[in-house]
Amino acid sequence: MKIDLTDTTASKINNALVEGRRALGAPAVGMVLTLVIVTDEEHAYDALKAANEASREHPSRKLVVIKRVSRSPRDRAQARLDAEVRVGADAGAGETVVLRLYGEVIDHAQSVVLPLLLPDAPVVVWWPVASPIDPEKDPLGALGQRRVTDTYAAEDPVTELSARSASYTPGDTDLAWARITPWRSMLAAALDQQPGVEITAAEVEGEAYNPSAELLAMWLADRLGVTARRTVSDGPGLTAVRLETTSGVITLDRPDGSLATLSMRGQPDRAVALKRRDTSELLAEELRRLDPDLIYESALKYGVERLGEPVPAAPAAAQPKAPAAASGEEPVAEEPVAEAPAKEAPAKKSSGKKAASK
Repeated sequence: MKIDLTDTTASKINNALVEGRRALGAPAVGMVLTLVIVTDEEHAYDALKAANEASREHPSRKLVVIKRVSRSPRDRAQARLDAEVRVGADAGAGETVVLRLYGEVIDHAQSVVLPLLLPDAPVVVWWPVASPIDPEKDPLGALGQRRVTDTYAAEDPVTELSARSASYTPGDTDLAWARITPWRSMLAAALDQQPGVEITAAEVEGEAYNPSAELLAMWLADRLGVTARRTVSDGPGLTAVRLETTSGVITLDRPDGSLATLSMRGQPDRAVALKRRDTSELLAEELRRLDPDLIYESALKYGVERLGEPVPAAPAAAQPKAPAAASGEEPVAEEPVAEAPAKEAPAKKSSGKKAASK
């Protein structure tokens, strides 16, 4: 069910929500949080689609704030608020209000959103694109207990990570961090299977301008206290992580974006599912915890500049082959190749002519 409201107010929007629930015969609210989505018209559809899918796990009231830029000075001087209220199947699990702000109302978006927040429920603010440098000081960000950004959507993700580190406030998080959760879990499980080994170095391989690769390298360097190298590949996304240990190399390789291979000394190679997740899955993960993420804070504040400049990844053929002792295999002696005697030279020439005539 959709209700369109033109040149409206927050009070009328609340009344429309109540009328929509009564019309559907579902007066009970039953929502656990308010999700404020700050986006533009171009990305609103995809952001709302992801939020609706995430609401199956976290029923919520979704407030989509779209700031419409007026073209003429006369339009900018006129304040107007249009709203689209969605309840029932059109709103996922919960309710949705799409707010379009015009004119001077753009500068007071928090005054429009505040009366629409669910009472006594957590508030999460999400910027799919164009997130502020300091989310906690943003007028809308100040309303939330959690502030979710996406550095991957920035023009310069590496510079954005440095800015996030300088302005971090407990409650901040980023979808680039959620993207590496399966990688962190798999690497931690691999290290648990190698008790007593010492990590000496780490390498993270991924496509250029992917903040998840930098965050994973910073996490490894921060938690293990080693040097983490960053190499650039053609992707998609993260492609490999290599941990150099005193007992050999632990490699987690994912060349195709879905299936990875875990290799370590003394064990057969194992295929593990490590597919790239949709935005809805990433958002649902961030909505599961509303307390500050101390591990993310520690990795972020390690500093992306300490990783150094990323270097191109070496081609597979050029990478040195692991020694037999490191792979747990017995070395095989190579047999010397005997040189052909000089008298057999005419026979080789004849064979070559026969091959050429085929």
